[in-house]
Amino acid sequence: MSKTVTIRVEEQLHALLKERAEAEGTTVTALITRAAQDAVRDPRLEEAATVFRAFLAEHADAFDTAFPDESPARLDAPGRAA
Repeated sequence: MSKTVTIRVEEQLHALLKERAEAEGTTVTALITRAAQDAVRDPRLEEAATVFRAFLAEHADAFDTAFPDESPARLDAPGRAA
């Protein structure tokens, strides 16, 4: 179930939202929904992701050696689920 939320934005912002939505092949509603989801996301999740990315960048070779089938480069391969 979803709820309707009405907001007012200035014409210039609306034009920018429409332009961005068209460029991304999505809708203004989808852009605003994504922004709202980002606004309520637990900041600890982003912090954890940042720490993991830094760790992986520093230890990528050791990770690839220890887990060759889980190498990030392989995870992007066609047919692999991310």
